[in-house]
Formats: sequence, structure tokens, C-alpha cells
Amino acid sequence: MKKIAVYGKGGIGKSTTVSNLSAALAGRGLRVLQIGCDPKADSTVSLHADRPLPTVLELVREKQNDFSIGDMTVTGYGGVVCAEAGGPPPGMGCAGRGIIAALEKLKEKGAYETFRPDVVFYDVLGDVVCGGFTMPMRRGYADSVLIVTSGETMALHAAANIAEAIRNFRGRGYAGLGGLILNRRNVKGEDAKVDAFAEELGTRVIGTLDYSETVQNAEELGKTVMEAFPESEMAGQYRRLADAVLRACEEEKPC
Repeated sequence: MKKIAVYGKGGIGKSTTVSNLSAALAGRGLRVLQIGCDPKADSTVSLHADRPLPTVLELVREKQNDFSIGDMTVTGYGGVVCAEAGGPPPGMGCAGRGIIAALEKLKEKGAYETFRPDVVFYDVLGDVVCGGFTMPMRRGYADSVLIVTSGETMALHAAANIAEAIRNFRGRGYAGLGGLILNRRNVKGEDAKVDAFAEELGTRVIGTLDYSETVQNAEELGKTVMEAFPESEMAGQYRRLADAVLRACEEEKPC
């Protein structure tokens, strides 16, 4: 089982990237579990737009512990199993603690044993890297961390903070940094800038994605690119990135 946490600044296209990677890997015949760890609970929506999915924290609030793994998940496009941690009501409680509670509940209810995924993606908000937002990096959850970034200053700043958190926790047996994914925003000199940034971090860019209207068109349809436009150039880019992610995970042991 390959367990991968994907972090990045809000709005960088992280959830779109993860959902398309999940769909691409499912298209390769792999069993994929995608767990959204953003309080907005919108990580997996393009995979199951026509099927409701209550968040784990909603179920805990409404039913205490009287619910099953089937209540916490839905099977989306390509057979990808989707779950959303959710968060507390606005202005109440700590979103980080919510992620901890949700991931512990998924583990307690036997999500990994039930679905026996080949690949698990944790899609994690990367603007905050304290408390519960580091939960997916911990032993027993992700084995490798990938960071989605562009060449924009704030995206690189968030990526640097995430990388520092990974370094600080690595001695505790937490996941290591597997590499960067460049989601281009057509910034001047973007590729060279991100390559230099990766070198400073002691890591590498494992794959790149172009800025494309195809992605926006798919989102307007409530679908991944892999479902809406499977023969497009962008679908090919996601397939190539999916292969690169698997290779990077193999190299970042254990995975």
C-alpha cells in the first residue's frame, strides 16, 4: 500500500491534481482511496458530484459512534473510494483537531482493511502546518509527502513552510518529502524558479502540469479531466504524473 499526503497552498489546484491522479491510477487498475483533509470538504467532489458524501465529523456529531465505514465513504469515478474529514462549524472548534479525530475514526472503522487500497491519498490544506494538519504525516498514515506549488511567491512560501515541518518531524518517524509537483501558473521563469527552489530544499520536481482551460472546463462539469476529457493533452499529463508519483513513492522508503 502506497500512502501519500499531498500538501499545498489553498487555491494552488491541489485537490484538482489529487482527484485527477486518483482517477488516472484507477484507470491503471489500482484500488485508490482519497481522503480529503480540508475543512471545506471539497477534495473529492469532482469524483462523485452526483452522490452525497457526509463528512466524518458530521457523522460523529450526529450519530456519535453509531455508523459504519459505508456511511463515511462513497465510491466515485473509476471506483475511487472517497472520504472527507470535514471540520467544525464555522467559528467553533479547531479544524486541526477535527482532522485528527476524522483520521482516527477512519482507522478505527477499518477503512484500510475494508477497501484494501493500493494507493491512499491524503489531500491536506498546506497554509497551516501545525497541530492536526500534520496528522497525515504521522507514522501509520502517509509514508511520503508531495507538495503542489507554482512559481508564485506565496505558493513557494507555503511550500517552504510545509518542507520545514517535514524536516522538523522526520526524526519522529514521520513521512519524508518525496518531491514537488509544479502546477504552472505561467509565471515568468517559472520552471527554473521551482527547480532552484527544489534544489534548495534538497528534493526534486517529480512532475509538471500546464495551466489549461481544459481543467476549468472539466470543473464546470463537476468532473475530473480524466472523466470529462479522457483523450485530452491534460489527461495525458495527469497519467504521466501518476506514473511519476508511483516511482517517487517507491524511491521514498518505506512506501
